[in-house]
Amino acid sequence: MNFLLWLLLGAVAGWIASLIMKTNQSQGTIIDIVVGIVGAFLGGWLFQTFGQSGVTGFNFYSLLVAVVGAVVLLFLVRLVRRGT
Repeated sequence: MNFLLWLLLGAVAGWIASLIMKTNQSQGTIIDIVVGIVGAFLGGWLFQTFGQSGVTGFNFYSLLVAVVGAVVLLFLVRLVRRGT
């Protein structure tokens, strides 16, 4: 059951990040989940680098960390795509 909750958190975080970065039309649910999960790892690393706690469990703070990481990830992907 925890696995499904984490997939849900990743999907919501990826979806929110895609709305913020205006990439919602070009990516589907699976990509939202992947972006959210990778974003959670990236956000956790970024937050810990700046002295804050990363993903702490299934809560609003963890969703915020995942969204911030997913936005950074989508921004970096956009930079790489423009460079090629």
